[in-house]
Amino acid sequence: MSSHHFVRDLQEPSLIIANGESCSSELLGQLLEWNPFVLVLDGALHRVLELGIRFDAVLGDFDGIRDPESLVEQYQPVQVIHTPDQDKSDLEKGIEWLIEQGHRACNIVWATGRRADHGFHNLAMLPKYQEQIELVMLDDYSKVFPVKKAFRKWYPKGFNISLIPVPEVRGLYTENLEFNVEDAQWTLPWRTGSSNKVAGEGFVSIRFDSGFLLMMECFDRH
Repeated sequence: MSSHHFVRDLQEPSLIIANGESCSSELLGQLLEWNPFVLVLDGALHRVLELGIRFDAVLGDFDGIRDPESLVEQYQPVQVIHTPDQDKSDLEKGIEWLIEQGHRACNIVWATGRRADHGFHNLAMLPKYQEQIELVMLDDYSKVFPVKKAFRKWYPKGFNISLIPVPEVRGLYTENLEFNVEDAQWTLPWRTGSSNKVAGEGFVSIRFDSGFLLMMECFDRH
């Protein structure tokens, strides 16, 4: 599997491949096709190499990899970015590196599933960077991204949406959901907006006064 890097434009979303559960080859292929810069976290390096995925950089502390430069030698040019800071996860360090390089948006895949602690942390930290870079986390069942204080998007009727505060949101208003709220205060885990649906084909509007909120667009697959 390879990515086709037709354009290297910092305006286009980059792609981070983390080390959680693999997604379908269809989803991964779409992301590799349309994301011109691919950053692999070191925990996923061997898996990525086995799949023959072309990538631009690999980042991490490389504790379990003796000589990453030799592993990626045949894929040159590939940047090997050593980030020994143990106070942040490799995903956080990868996002911050992309911000430093001037990237404006990033899709993230293989970041959920497997270790529950890693998946929970990866989701919870998304709002941390929402003023610096647009982040979207994807797997075969969901698309997750931080919602800014004024959000409006078209959806088909019955589309599955969950809204999760991180950890709190105040002054929340929603429109065109089956269960709307007005001036609500949600706090994880006591009150959230899990498993809601779009009431009618059209725009869903969300606004709130303070806090952080994750949008989860969820897909039922059988």
